[in-house]
Amino acid sequence: MPNLTHAHRELFRRSADERFASVADLAEHCRCQKAASVDSWHPPQELRLKPIEDSLHLTAGTDGAFALNDWGFTQLCGLARVSKETVNRLLPETASRVFADTLVPYGNKPLQLLTSGERLRSIHGVAYTRLWNLDLINVVREFAVDFQPPQQAATGGTGLYAGEQDMFCFLIDPAGWTEIESQAFAPGFFVWNSEVGKRSLGFSSFWFQAVCQNHIVWDAVEVVEFSRKHTANVHDALADVRRGIDALVAKRDERKDGFVRVIRKAMQESLGTDDEAVEKLLAKEGITRSLAKQALEIARQQGRFTIFSVVDALTRIAQQEGNAGDRLNADQQAAKLLALAG
Repeated sequence: MPNLTHAHRELFRRSADERFASVADLAEHCRCQKAASVDSWHPPQELRLKPIEDSLHLTAGTDGAFALNDWGFTQLCGLARVSKETVNRLLPETASRVFADTLVPYGNKPLQLLTSGERLRSIHGVAYTRLWNLDLINVVREFAVDFQPPQQAATGGTGLYAGEQDMFCFLIDPAGWTEIESQAFAPGFFVWNSEVGKRSLGFSSFWFQAVCQNHIVWDAVEVVEFSRKHTANVHDALADVRRGIDALVAKRDERKDGFVRVIRKAMQESLGTDDEAVEKLLAKEGITRSLAKQALEIARQQGRFTIFSVVDALTRIAQQEGNAGDRLNADQQAAKLLALAG
């Protein structure tokens, strides 16, 4: 079973101001970020890089000048097809002339500028379609109502992050534990997006056995993942995310209901009326004579030898074993016996 490190990587690259304590807090941040952002379209001929003090600012016709963040500067270098490393070595005045000679030949198709106040957040061509982080997190809030962030990491990371360039959300259902092939698993998922084209929109659902303080998801099964580029149909991915969450919730409910039915049947179904009959049945299931006698002594206190009373007895014996191998053996025997009620 694989270990998932998506949230682990996010944990160690996020600063304190990019962490959020709840999905509601994350949604409010995304709402404010969207409200403060403005989209505008300009032909390449209107764009100019203007040196102001020791840095470059972007003017777009009568708009600007907008300060450049690292991502916006990276995008401009990509559009102009010039090396970012080379431009960074030039004086602002020289760098502005480089862009004057390289951006204009880009073509006649307009460029999309996303600005916030006096800052440029991103710049894209006509093929890019934006999907706001708020739209994605609203889907999560509506359809993942039983899910919450994992325990806070040792560094203070919460699993809920949003910064200038992207958003990442890690949620689990702490009450969703159920059994898959006699082992305990709970459901969880990751979802991510970037309003500025830094990364694709993505979703990954899974069942896991543990999450450590470094937010590594241990022993994941049934991992389902997809991603979508920010092209014309990117908004259709919101329905895909909703369906992914719905499928996870439906599987959780189905498994919990199935487990409840098994336990109910196990509590009603008798293994036999006396020690000898039950010991013979347990021997057929591979349970040793000494282990069976211990289990029956405990189960007798519940009045009769049901599947559940004997399984419960085996589980108690496993918890008392000092040797890990003996504990594992008792747990496996209990799980095998419970399967009789399946």
